[in-house]
Order: sequence, then structure tokens, then C-alpha cells
Amino acid sequence: MEYRQLGSDGPQVPVLGLGAWPIGGGMGHVDERVAINTIRAAIDSGITLLDTAQAYRTSEATVGVALRDGYRDRCFLATKASSDYSREGILSSLEDSLRALDVDYVDLYQIHNWKPEYPIEATMETMARLQEQGKARYIGVSNYGAAQMAQALKTARFGSNQVRYSMFDRQIEVQDVPFCEQEGIGILVHSPLAKGLLTGVYTPAHRFPQDDERSRFPRFQGDAFARYLTVADRLQEIALDGGLNLVQLAIAWALRLPAITCVLVGAKNPSQVQDHAGAAGVVLGDEELARISEILSDAPQD
Repeated sequence: MEYRQLGSDGPQVPVLGLGAWPIGGGMGHVDERVAINTIRAAIDSGITLLDTAQAYRTSEATVGVALRDGYRDRCFLATKASSDYSREGILSSLEDSLRALDVDYVDLYQIHNWKPEYPIEATMETMARLQEQGKARYIGVSNYGAAQMAQALKTARFGSNQVRYSMFDRQIEVQDVPFCEQEGIGILVHSPLAKGLLTGVYTPAHRFPQDDERSRFPRFQGDAFARYLTVADRLQEIALDGGLNLVQLAIAWALRLPAITCVLVGAKNPSQVQDHAGAAGVVLGDEELARISEILSDAPQD
């Protein structure tokens, strides 16, 4: 497994991490025993950065069970405050997360998103205090743009920003990536497979069940869904030419940027974990990247 530094003064972490939203049930029901086996399979395969959140339904509790029997000592555990970003709200959120995870501290604690109704100064002061107390070894933010990160940095130094990034979601390349590089902020990527569009397993006729969040997203409906899948099919040809599958190509593509510290990939079973692990160490050549860029110029814009 390759490692990269999380920010300019953070720890070395694996370039592949497990995003625990799917095992919480956000993309359809996952049996708890299967979820536990999935988490442990990830750690056993070197995917030792685990990312969950207060808002990830049953995810934190499931992760807590999975980390028994010595697995906690083998992982870098990250979670997020997801709702109330007042001082009292953050303190309460972390205590709730520690109980659910059955741990005394987390390795990375993050603010889940930007909420202008909560003064960023108080939010970041509270996060810094938690780090000083040792309840969070490192602190970070999530889904912040460059201007929002700049505001947060005026109050407290943080080491990471977790953002959406995939072949179909490239908005961060313009301002956010350069800002993170300039300020020494590590980037954790979520949704690198565009929530399944870049897996090669769906057809335009597929319908997602009601307990799967994708059943409510426009890009997973009708003509838009079909157009995304057409582009994904063309990308899969490049993957196969390189001895990869589409999932591995998508992960390797995200990691082509040195500013990307870790790509968080969700998994619902151990087999998917092994599929993701196959992307470790893959380097795409200039010709492959050029072909990918050409194909992506035809991707839908939503």
C-alpha cells in the first residue's frame, strides 16, 4: 500500500480509505455481519483509514463493533460532526460518536459541511480545543470551498478537507486543489466512483430501491443516467486495455494528483474491498490520461 502525508504536518496515511456511508445503509440495506466483515477485510488488506460520520445512520455503531479484537489499534479512524456546529453541539456530537464507536479518541475529527448560520470562529475554536484535549488527534473540514477554508484558517489550523471528486465531478480542480496545495491541507476524496456510475455494473434499465439515496438523484434517472453510463462504458475500454477494471481506473485517475492524500471508496462486502485494493500502486500513463480526458469531454454536465 502506498502512503501519503495528510497535510504539511500530519501523519502518513494509506492512499486508499474505506468510506463507511454505504455500510450504514445509505445506499441500501447491508447486513451488520457483512458490514463488520467488510471493515475488517479493508484493514487486513491495508485500507486502514476508515471514515464515518454522525450522520451516517448506523455506520458509527457498526464500525465500533468491527474495531474490537485489536482492529482499533490497526486503523486511522475518522468521523465527523454533522448537524449542530455550535460549541455545545460539537462537544455533544463527539461524545456521542466516541460512545457509538466505543473508543476514547478519534484520529481525525471533521466538520461535515459548511453552515453559515454557525459562526466559523466558534466552530474552529471548539475543534482546536478538542485536539488540545486529545479527543481528536487531528482536525479537518469537509465539503469546504477555498473561500470557506480561508475563513476557517483565520481561527485554527486544520490538516484536511474531505471533498467530492471523481471523473464526473471535477469542480475542485479550479480553486480548491490549488488552495490546499498552497496551505498544506491534505485532501480526502469521497465519492470517487460517482456513487456507482463508475463501477461498470449498471445498465440504463436499472432502478434503485427506495432505501438507496440514488433513487432520488437526477443523474441516476432516465436520459441522464443513460448518458453517464455510455461515457463509463468508453472509460471501461481504457481500463481493460490496461489490465484493470473501471473501479480501479477511476481510483488511479483520482490519485494522479499529488494533492490527493487518500481516496475513500465505499464497499458493501469484502469482495468489493479486494477490488478497490487492486488500484493500489496503479500509475496511469500520459496516453491513457489523454484518452480519458477526451472521453470525459463528452460527459453530461449537471
